Amino acid sequence: MTQNIYDTAEFFEGYSQMARSVHGLDGAPEWPALRALIPALAGSRVVDLGCGFGWFCRWAEAQGAAQVLGLDVSQNMLDRARATTPAGPIAYQRADLENLALPAAAYDLAYSSLTLHYIERLPELLAAIYRALTPGGHFVFSAEHPIYTAPAQPGFVQDATGRRVWPLNQYAVEGPRTTDWLAKGVIKQHRTLGTYLNQLIAAGFTITHVQEWAPTAEQLAAQPALDEERDRPMMVLVAATR
Repeated sequence: MTQNIYDTAEFFEGYSQMARSVHGLDGAPEWPALRALIPALAGSRVVDLGCGFGWFCRWAEAQGAAQVLGLDVSQNMLDRARATTPAGPIAYQRADLENLALPAAAYDLAYSSLTLHYIERLPELLAAIYRALTPGGHFVFSAEHPIYTAPAQPGFVQDATGRRVWPLNQYAVEGPRTTDWLAKGVIKQHRTLGTYLNQLIAAGFTITHVQEWAPTAEQLAAQPALDEERDRPMMVLVAATR
């Protein structure tokens, strides 16, 4: 089962205070680039894998989606999503993405934001997503970039001179990484960028776009703290079709 770190009090409290939790999609600096990969949603059926507080689900409804399903392993996340979602075509369900079962050809878009790096059995999940999409359906996701997940402790360290450097990370060695992020013992699954892309291809997807995200000049001017994101890509954004 996927580690359910979001239902621990310490982690959930910290996560709830992040900009992307408080301000939703507008608080996520990668959102404009991710939004550009999403097809027109009028009349479409959408599934959000790792829906969190439901921000994308509500956005998809506002774009005209006819049916939206938000899935998350965290009851805390789902409770918040339901509490902030008016009655309408959005449904939320608790689901473990390590063992996802969706009806065949039921969705036109599968979307996932910063979730896949928690998934150990990624080939099985990709196969389930592929089956759940209609022919020509879209899969759009973001994940922590492998350069970011590779170190045992993501982030910079200082060498003996005080210079900011990256720790040795054994990028090519795939597998779980245990980190302290908002709480101790958070497990993320490190895999190379090539592995992500090749597993998509093996599942049958056609990859249409890959972006190693970095902030724009306009974003840097508005948010100088994003400057460190230019030192290495924090996220990878991918669009693919069935």
